[in-house]
Amino acid sequence: MCYSIPGKVENIQKNIVTVDYFGEKKKAINEIDDLKIGDYIYAQGGYVIKNIPQEEAFSILSVWKETFFELQEVDLQLSRLEVEKKGISKNLLKILDNAVEEKKLNDEQLLYLLELENADELNILYKTANFLRHKHLGNSCCVHGILEFSNYCKRNCFYCGISNHNASIERYRMTKEEILKNAEKAVNELSFQTLVLQCGEDSGFDIDSLVDLIKEIKSRLQVLIFISVGEIGLKELELLYEAGARGLLMRFETSNSSLYQKLHPNYSLQNRISHIEKAYKLGYLVITGSLIGLPDQTDLDLLNDIKLAKSLNAEMYSFGPFIPHPFTPLKNFNSPKVTKILKVLALTRILDPQNAKILVTSAFETIEPEARKLGLMAGANSIMLNATPKEYKKHYQIYPGRVYNDIDIKEQIDGTISMLRSLGRSPTDL
Repeated sequence: MCYSIPGKVENIQKNIVTVDYFGEKKKAINEIDDLKIGDYIYAQGGYVIKNIPQEEAFSILSVWKETFFELQEVDLQLSRLEVEKKGISKNLLKILDNAVEEKKLNDEQLLYLLELENADELNILYKTANFLRHKHLGNSCCVHGILEFSNYCKRNCFYCGISNHNASIERYRMTKEEILKNAEKAVNELSFQTLVLQCGEDSGFDIDSLVDLIKEIKSRLQVLIFISVGEIGLKELELLYEAGARGLLMRFETSNSSLYQKLHPNYSLQNRISHIEKAYKLGYLVITGSLIGLPDQTDLDLLNDIKLAKSLNAEMYSFGPFIPHPFTPLKNFNSPKVTKILKVLALTRILDPQNAKILVTSAFETIEPEARKLGLMAGANSIMLNATPKEYKKHYQIYPGRVYNDIDIKEQIDGTISMLRSLGRSPTDL
């Protein structure tokens, strides 16, 4: 199964191409020198990834044509905003009516939504977010791969299981050849068009080795590369972009600078934000967000987190739950309620209805087996699958009991595709 539908190039204006997908017209940035009108291509995240032979495109499109419109119809039915208004407060209905009309909501109204507890009212909130998702982005759902190539980290973050607080963890660092081998498997065998390369802030990978690694991957594979290697430096971000990286995954964790300082002694929130801002200026696609349920975090903090992510030009929002790790200073605190996580996802959709790609994180899936369905029905439209080899994946313990640690990646893919089909979603990034 491909995680991108082939499209036909209809127009080329400098480095911007118009691509046709069963009558839908989309634009993408092109970095392929010999691309021509009439070529068939794969695109991800607004970038042309590669052109493909016409025969191969026809073969894939013939399969997709049978299901593409059927899936759209299923999604349409599931996203209809038909709600039972009996017993629902007039204030909530007015706020959600304004949201559907995409009128700006003030902080008081948004905080009111975050404080909802009634099951029927929460259901209407989720349905509103899902309606907005369908209205603007259709049934497309991004399915990206992630490769965690090292769990060494020099930082002292209070909540993270691979921080230097955890002396019990078995550390690993893949060799360059191991990384290349697993990247090739992810792209050539598993059909990922986008791959996130992630590690802790590992001093064992300096900028020269990372640049060399990305150049080598780009020379072997046609894939959109995201990096998630921590605060590597502003000049270093530029070098990695020049090497071929086109996306940055970096959460700011919390928009509350005082709370950030408590959880990250001797580190600065502003420095982290500066990295994200610099990445966007360079041309990176940005994935960012925060943790939900941190000790001393307020609903206002969460609302400010969403606003900050939007102001940082997030291509994708990543909001996941805090999960206490037994070998960190926050080991005695609790994870947030599932409803709190879903409310944040829904509000993110309401605050950025037209553009947001919203991730259902593996941390959410770890504390709630139905997280994917619940999240996707509350406005989310993105999933990330772990392509790290089993022997290493179990040691990337950012939190305990991580879901899918013992499940083969192919089994994960099959289960994901089946679940997406049941919701009428296409595993594509149009």
